[in-house]
Amino acid sequence: MAQLQPFRAFRYNPERVSFQQVLTQPYDKISTEMQSKYYAADPHNLITVEKGRAFPTDNPDNNVYTRASAAVNDWIQKRVLVQDPTPSFYAYSQEFPVPGTRQRATRHGFIGLAKLEEYSAGIVFRHEHTLSGPKADRLELLRHTNTHTGQLFMLYSDPARKIDQILLEVETHNAPATEIRDEYDVVHRLWVISDPQRVAEIQKAMTDQKLVIADGHHRYETALNYRNELRSRAGKTDPDAVYENAMMTFVNTRSEGLVILPTHRVVANLQDFSWNKMLSQLEPWFSSEVFSFSSEAEKTEARNKFLTRLTELRSQRAIGVYPTAQSAKRALYVLSLRPGADLTRLLPDRSALQRQLDVVLLHEGILQPLLGITPQSVAKEANLTYEREAAAALDAVDRGAAQIAFLLNPVDVEEVMTVATTGEVMPQKSTDFFPKLMSGITMCRLID
Repeated sequence: MAQLQPFRAFRYNPERVSFQQVLTQPYDKISTEMQSKYYAADPHNLITVEKGRAFPTDNPDNNVYTRASAAVNDWIQKRVLVQDPTPSFYAYSQEFPVPGTRQRATRHGFIGLAKLEEYSAGIVFRHEHTLSGPKADRLELLRHTNTHTGQLFMLYSDPARKIDQILLEVETHNAPATEIRDEYDVVHRLWVISDPQRVAEIQKAMTDQKLVIADGHHRYETALNYRNELRSRAGKTDPDAVYENAMMTFVNTRSEGLVILPTHRVVANLQDFSWNKMLSQLEPWFSSEVFSFSSEAEKTEARNKFLTRLTELRSQRAIGVYPTAQSAKRALYVLSLRPGADLTRLLPDRSALQRQLDVVLLHEGILQPLLGITPQSVAKEANLTYEREAAAALDAVDRGAAQIAFLLNPVDVEEVMTVATTGEVMPQKSTDFFPKLMSGITMCRLID
């Protein structure tokens, strides 16, 4: 069973700073340009903690991690960060433009603490593989700051939407405690839920839930490692210790506004690449629709038709392909799996669940056997990079930075839940939950 509890969050003091100037995107989404912008915004911007600058003169006594620790301690002492007086859950909504459309949507969730569990316990599940590098960095930061500043994004499934009703009541009848619009035109709003009855109702509704990590696998595994370190240091397990938990944002898969974007694949640096040869090898498994063009004026129309058709064929297992020019001919292709195709032959080493995933079909049915892009080369990103926007993936081919781009439809959230809760994982970059959760909107101090 999932064990949730309210907590006394540290939050930025609006009497001392502007929320707009101090909150940041998650560390792994912060570019060098964004880092500079955050540093220039306010000396108390969370960037010093979330992704501080490294300098050539750094040493064991003065480095990214020691400066982060000093900043947190200084901000608490000067009441730039203040702790809420009552253990609370926090309603958290994000109103955002849906990429690729003219629509806006709102995703609703809540923030709380949940007990850290080993994956083997069958309570918390991952849905993607992780790499060790980011975990090492986050662990070192946690050792110095003893503070969770970023959110773990967790999914749960409640068809009755019991908690959603509580959140709606809170959001409808109260002004938000925090509200900002970020650089992606996402409006983040936060409400404090300290009423004991509502807190108890949320805890009760979550008791039987299985939790799936939507985003933050590295942070979750870092929190587990940090917990284990503190257990060893204490020589015992203290179930009441704050570090036995992690700060998480919980979102119901059955609520509105849960958007998953695809992550497209861009391939370069292949020897002797031939699209015509590759297409003939795909013929037994896929049928293809061709969207040709011979001028810039025709290209826009071809692209629009191509993207529309890719979406239309989602249920038939479709993959979009844009190869580099073959002589003077330019074209985009939509590959759709042929009816009756025997995936046990094409993907013999994958489970029935895995065979239903387009990203697995692409990697193990096309990239590895036809292009020689192995899991090892994927991990090194020797030939393969990723793009969220379809236009960016296609433009990489147009400007000669890639030999071929593969476009995918988004994964359905129920597929994510099913794969994860059966103990399986998807390839890296299988999902992109949009938008990201703002760092610093609540913080949890793990050691007094």
